[in-house]
Amino acid sequence: MVRESRTMNVMINMYCHKQHQGRELCAGCRELLTYAEERLNKCPFQAGKSTCAKCRVHCYQKTMREKIRGVMRYAGPRMIFCHPVLAVLHLVDRLKK
Repeated sequence: MVRESRTMNVMINMYCHKQHQGRELCAGCRELLTYAEERLNKCPFQAGKSTCAKCRVHCYQKTMREKIRGVMRYAGPRMIFCHPVLAVLHLVDRLKK
């Protein structure tokens, strides 16, 4: 769960810095990160979970789910270049059921 949280943090930071051109997270991205961390902390599957995209329980509100999908679409492909270890471990997590 710690790694999942770190991956989420890295992805949201990558997205915000490129899309919103700031040195620090904007208010919207900071809110999204806080929300995502809350959802991870309350996840009923905890250590045995796969990625949220493959989860059978969608705990994100619809608007937040759309925002996080946008972040994933942007940051996911770029992770392999900036954070290769996190990217590979995230891909391994996707293989879990």
